[in-house]
Amino acid sequence: MEYVQERIATLHEFGGTAGASGDSLACDAADAVAETAVVVPMAGREHESPAAERVLSELEGLTPEPAAVIVPVRADADRIEPFRKWLESFALPVRVLWCNAPAVTDLLANAGLANGFGKGRDVWLALGPAAEAGEYVVVHDADAKSYEAEHVHRLLAPLTMRFDFSKGYYARIEDDRLYGRLFRLFYAPLVRTLATRHDAPVLDYLGAFRYALAGEFAATASLARRLRAPRAWGLEVGTLGDAFDVASFAGSAQVDLGRHEHDHRAVAGETGLEGMSRQVAAELLRVVEDGGVEPDYETLQDRYRATGARLVDQYRADAAFNGLAYDSASERDQLARYAAAIAPPGPDRRLPRWTDAPFEPAAVLEAARPAPPAEDGRRTRRDPIDSRAQD
Repeated sequence: MEYVQERIATLHEFGGTAGASGDSLACDAADAVAETAVVVPMAGREHESPAAERVLSELEGLTPEPAAVIVPVRADADRIEPFRKWLESFALPVRVLWCNAPAVTDLLANAGLANGFGKGRDVWLALGPAAEAGEYVVVHDADAKSYEAEHVHRLLAPLTMRFDFSKGYYARIEDDRLYGRLFRLFYAPLVRTLATRHDAPVLDYLGAFRYALAGEFAATASLARRLRAPRAWGLEVGTLGDAFDVASFAGSAQVDLGRHEHDHRAVAGETGLEGMSRQVAAELLRVVEDGGVEPDYETLQDRYRATGARLVDQYRADAAFNGLAYDSASERDQLARYAAAIAPPGPDRRLPRWTDAPFEPAAVLEAARPAPPAEDGRRTRRDPIDSRAQD
């Protein structure tokens, strides 16, 4: 256990030490749930998956219930109806957004926003409606096997203390080995490498987050409307870049979410961490360039590899200290794979802030509707998002 602060406020989980003030804060965060829209992006593979089932079941236990639970789904046309029925079987104010619906494709194409898709675009589609539904927005992935509803309270707690943005962090240790590889072996050494030559606030900010690639964050509705999402991977880094612009150090916090168990990707290939690293690199380097940093791309790959090699030695020692398995050769191989991703970021294809969007959130709600609302009598309360879309 440690209690060290970073350049941003770091809220630790000390475990059983909260007194009256801590109890009051927990109460404030719980009360804020009623004014919160929770966004949980899902891909087709997460239909009825154990991890997604756990996430939704945990959310059912929140009291009071959230203002909305918005699930942007990317699924084939023959799978979206079973997906919708499964999601709406939970006792939650669920709104399903079919992100690759033909009407969504048309909506984006007509607005000149049809170039590229992926997780970032799906979350962006949900952020506009979410910011309309509540005072706060919480976003988290659906692949955490260790998810707890309390994570919503923890992410919201800084917002009840007048912060505008909070980010979750956690340990990634499973099967007696270290995970979180893209963060440990790519993001962290790249940010450190840049910081050795550039004294820039944006690098201090990016380096202050203990798990910058975590998918869990919370924001005020006002800040959520000002996020420019990358279309695919790189969403987490792009979010930090906008949070730096809007909230900066004083308005940002990070929250201890304990220890997470996630699904894992292979390293090699375009669908593995190697492919993800190219998109994360593009967004990270775009953010630092926006922050006034001019990287020396001719030497950056070599300098990154040297920094990463020193970190591998540190991870090896930490793993040995804790009795964990550690494959130094595999980790060094990943450094070489990720180094190839380091290049100028190329054209900016981020989606616009919702404050500048060419259509209203209601247009997304209508276009992304996978089917007419179920009329099975399961719930009698009115879905606040559905009613707003019909006004």
